[in-house]
Amino acid sequence: MNKAIKLDVSKTLGFISQNDINAQAALAKKCNETLHNGTGKGNDFLGWLNLPSSITAEQLKDIQQTADTLRAKCEVVVLVGIGGSYLGSKAVIDSLSNYFDWLQKDRKNPVIVYAGNNIGEDYLVELLEYLNGKSFGIINISKSGTTTEPALSFRILKGALEKAVGKEEAKSRIVAITDAARGALFTLATNEGYKKYVIPDNVGGRFSVLTPVGLLPIAIAGIDIQQLVAGAADMEKHTTPEVPFEQNLAEQYAVVRNELYKKGKKIEILANYHPKLHYIAEWWKQLYGESEGKEHKGIFNASVDFTADLHSMGQWIQEGERTIFETVLSIEKPNKSLQVPTDGENLDGLNFLAGKQVDFVNKMAELGTQLAHVDGGVPNIKISLPELNAYYIGQLLYFFEKACGISGYILGVNPFDQPGVEAYKKNMFALLGKPGFEKETEEIKKRI
Repeated sequence: MNKAIKLDVSKTLGFISQNDINAQAALAKKCNETLHNGTGKGNDFLGWLNLPSSITAEQLKDIQQTADTLRAKCEVVVLVGIGGSYLGSKAVIDSLSNYFDWLQKDRKNPVIVYAGNNIGEDYLVELLEYLNGKSFGIINISKSGTTTEPALSFRILKGALEKAVGKEEAKSRIVAITDAARGALFTLATNEGYKKYVIPDNVGGRFSVLTPVGLLPIAIAGIDIQQLVAGAADMEKHTTPEVPFEQNLAEQYAVVRNELYKKGKKIEILANYHPKLHYIAEWWKQLYGESEGKEHKGIFNASVDFTADLHSMGQWIQEGERTIFETVLSIEKPNKSLQVPTDGENLDGLNFLAGKQVDFVNKMAELGTQLAHVDGGVPNIKISLPELNAYYIGQLLYFFEKACGISGYILGVNPFDQPGVEAYKKNMFALLGKPGFEKETEEIKKRI
């Protein structure tokens, strides 16, 4: 029988009170109801809300068949996308894949690499060098097909693939995930005959991991997308407005982080003690940063990988400005087992750990750090996953998404737009001399 992720906010008490939390339960419930009623800000971007339970077996089968086709043809698959178009995939793939599988010659799964998430010339040249002589395919993810970073990368990679295998074969190795009926990528995919998947109009990029945007590359990596969706669907069921606040993890997390924010805790650090979770934090940072950072409000999102970052950021977290709180991701049970061996000379002084699991040492580091940080004035929230698998990662993703929507409404912002992201684009297009930006080009010349 599947368990569920757990939320422990007891180490925030003393910084905020249980009365503070309980007093906001009704507001959290109201915000949750607003999401489900579709009456709040950004209500045209709520397609993610019931997405896990609405994905059909036929849809998953089709995605898996496309994944299997690319798996059979390709040693490497390049995922072209930026922000939510790649972060969710990378978060899941990194968290559930063998660290060193990509180094093995007899690996079962294609290597997934990424492009379109930067404009690094050296990166693209080195990617092309890596792909040279390898059989590869491309997943191009963009609603419009004109976003600069992915469009630039896809233009280059498409040319390289067509040169390597010919235009006809290239068509069978390119998948477009884009708008249902319009845009440059939709037009190209239609004209060329690429396999297409739709990014729903009512699902924003940072909430898109459970659409084909995330599910296709995750399936190509050999991860069980049915279990991923099942975990998310169970969390969807357990975070509806009908679930009492005392049992509703999404409502509780949303309330506690907002109550800490009111008390001057302006920075939330997502900490993990499992290096495979690094990109879960990167995905989380976009989800919350882009959703809540508006109207000069919002918690600043940061992340650390422990214990490594205890030797770099640990000092600041322990004794720096007291404007932070931590949310800790903890994996209760490792997937593999390794004991500390006995050493005859014991020069490192570690024989006192001989016979203990390495994970036990890690857990004591986690507990010791939590106690030290709380004593140092850093409230701690703990999110525990029974183990690291597709089902529990699915739960975690939906939990964070649902709590984000509730939290944004508690904060009083629209959690589903991102107007500030457009500012740099306008300046960049003006500086590049893009047609249609002549007025902006003249204005910006006066400022530089």
